[in-house]
Amino acid sequence: MTPDDLDRRLLALLQADARAPVAELARRLGVARTTVLARLARLQAEGVIVGYTVRLARDDGDRFVEAYVGISVQPRAGAGVTARLASLPELRQLSSVSGEWDYLALLRADNTARLDAVLDEIGGFEGVLKTTTHIVLARRIDRT
Repeated sequence: MTPDDLDRRLLALLQADARAPVAELARRLGVARTTVLARLARLQAEGVIVGYTVRLARDDGDRFVEAYVGISVQPRAGAGVTARLASLPELRQLSSVSGEWDYLALLRADNTARLDAVLDEIGGFEGVLKTTTHIVLARRIDRT
């Protein structure tokens, strides 16, 4: 099912604040509270909404260092490498990709020394052949 305009507006409100009370969502959308509850239930049942999570505030200063890391792995080593990567608190996102790398990871560390240690750890994972790191200097557009 394709979300309609009301669904899209509801999803936008939830993306801004997933903890917003249903009554507040209903007020902002101009619909009944029961309508919002029904829409949420349907969107969850249809897999449009697949979960709720905590988003950490981004610091505009130099508090964190972020890097995109391309990771090449040995054949059939992906599941093990993925499991090891999932255990790293610095891992923000992991995608399997086509092209030069098998995975593209977004890491966020407190400082460059910690990032260096995490990169060494990843390079030592069984099945990892090579990593290529790109430090984020500035975000130009961020729609997340």
